[in-house]
Amino acid sequence: MDFKSILRTFVKVFIPLAFGCLLLWYLYREMDFQEIFEVIKKGVRYDIIFLSLFFGLGANIIRSYRWGLLIESLGERFKTSNIIYAVLGNYALNLVLPRVGEVWRCGVITRYEKISFTKLLGTLFVDRISDSIMVGLITLFIFIFNFSFFSRFLAKNPALFDGFQSIFNSIWIYVVGVILVVAIWFVFKYMSHFTLVQKAKNMFKNIWEGIKSIWLMKRKGLFLLQTLFIWVGYFCYFYITFYAFDFTRDLGVGVGLIAFTMSSIGVAVPVQGGIGPWHFMVIATLVLFGVKETDAAAFALVVHTVQTVWTGLCGLFGIIALPIANKEYKSAA
Repeated sequence: MDFKSILRTFVKVFIPLAFGCLLLWYLYREMDFQEIFEVIKKGVRYDIIFLSLFFGLGANIIRSYRWGLLIESLGERFKTSNIIYAVLGNYALNLVLPRVGEVWRCGVITRYEKISFTKLLGTLFVDRISDSIMVGLITLFIFIFNFSFFSRFLAKNPALFDGFQSIFNSIWIYVVGVILVVAIWFVFKYMSHFTLVQKAKNMFKNIWEGIKSIWLMKRKGLFLLQTLFIWVGYFCYFYITFYAFDFTRDLGVGVGLIAFTMSSIGVAVPVQGGIGPWHFMVIATLVLFGVKETDAAAFALVVHTVQTVWTGLCGLFGIIALPIANKEYKSAA
């Protein structure tokens, strides 16, 4: 392995992980670990947490079928089991390399099903946009009907708002954006005869074909229904764990929905498994609803750890199952 490969690996793996671990250390540095471990040992119904895991797995399997709808709209045929294994493996790889699992998911389906990689990237783009819209709608709903929570949250964590505001107050972000747009336009307008540019054009054309899959889809109603089921599954995956702890059991569905929304925003940060940002969002939310900080920290530690291990195990199963389920591909090769 050369120096450049080592450097790329370091940037992709260790920098995001270091950021998450640093945030995790910052959150837990002044807490009473004896009290946290006491909750972990005696104050958790692990059977309830175990039950919640199947809702997360179910949501990811439904996600596989939803992705299959997008691929079908391209006129492609495939083994459903391959799509399921690829989606499960996707999440396991994201625990090591943030966002790399999505590329791997398209790569293995291209390998075993002979479907255009760039078209699959287009369908994946639609898949992710659909989830972003859902998170946005849930967040908007929570914001409208629980405005007081967000005002209290930002008042207690002013650094979040200040940091976000400072990014968009900087003129450089707009300058860089304009330069990028002009540079891309110039390359595609006046350098289109170059082989590399032609390849890039073909790649974007294929990606656009994948993105158009949402319009070509015959069963749009089923796609919307599956999207709803995915997010209901993820909510149950999170909310059921409230009943595993005495201090969250009586908080109610409303608080559960708010905490779930905040945790989903935390997962969007490109850090392995959302480690750090997820804990921060959940702890800060529960504390605002009267949960003691050490109890909230114990909740976040237990739930995130168990769910991360579960995601990794299911994903590892998917990665191992793919070549086993496609033995004929090996013999054909």
